[in-house]
Amino acid sequence: MRLCRVEHANKIWIARHHEQSCEIHLLFEAADYGDSLIALIGNAEELSLKTGSAVHIVGSDAVRYLPPISQPSKNILCVGKNYRAHAAEFANSGFDNSQAPNEDSVPRHPIVFSKAPCTMTGAFERIEPPWKITQKVDYEAELGVVIGKTGRNIQRDKAYQHVFGYTIINDVTARDLQAQHKQWLLGKSIDTFCPIGPWVATSDEVEPENLDVKCWVNGELRQHANTRDLIFDIPTIIETISASMTLNPGDIIATGTPAGVGIGFDPPKFLQPGDLVKIKISTIGTIENRVL
Repeated sequence: MRLCRVEHANKIWIARHHEQSCEIHLLFEAADYGDSLIALIGNAEELSLKTGSAVHIVGSDAVRYLPPISQPSKNILCVGKNYRAHAAEFANSGFDNSQAPNEDSVPRHPIVFSKAPCTMTGAFERIEPPWKITQKVDYEAELGVVIGKTGRNIQRDKAYQHVFGYTIINDVTARDLQAQHKQWLLGKSIDTFCPIGPWVATSDEVEPENLDVKCWVNGELRQHANTRDLIFDIPTIIETISASMTLNPGDIIATGTPAGVGIGFDPPKFLQPGDLVKIKISTIGTIENRVL
């Protein structure tokens, strides 16, 4: 099942995407407060009831896709340098302040940072860099994990029991701000720097350890990897993060990006106004965002 938040007829709906017919089944109007999808995620009985029938059915091109989760309980949690080839390209880029001298580029433990929720924008909305403060804007295609069950100190063998589903994330980054501030929050947390969606594909329909992740810029394939190549798999990531903090329904974890980001080229290929970034993850879907 693919659950999404969409705008249609000047209203916001929780909806279900029907892949075979490219239809959107509008289930119910989203609440004016709180996060309606999170409320569903945390209540299996209500989820079954709400998704049982549609109020309206419209074509998928008749809606505007919004971030599927609007109000997570915390920042978007992200894992850095989680593909070996990307860890190497980042270490050699001159933008990596997390690596000690003479240290191997592959991290020994998950590197966890965050993006503020204000960065989230729809799957087909524009990326709007503040060009006055950054000229080195980069793309990062990533698998996003959406938590479905509250947990703390979650063990590896129980981790998938806490996952509701999966989505697509572009962890857009201002590399110059990332280097200038010696940490990643400001360079990662610019408004619109987290295109996400188009929906959350429920875990029963996704094989998370065997997903192709691809990213194109203006039609040029830049990134192509498989989630089986993750240095730290999803259970390890969940175990590591939940050892420090409680994970709640609707929390979002970005699992890391493959090699092929802009800083990995010589010279670097940073995003420019007018560029079109397309990310596709097998069995989940596609997001596509133009740079303003």
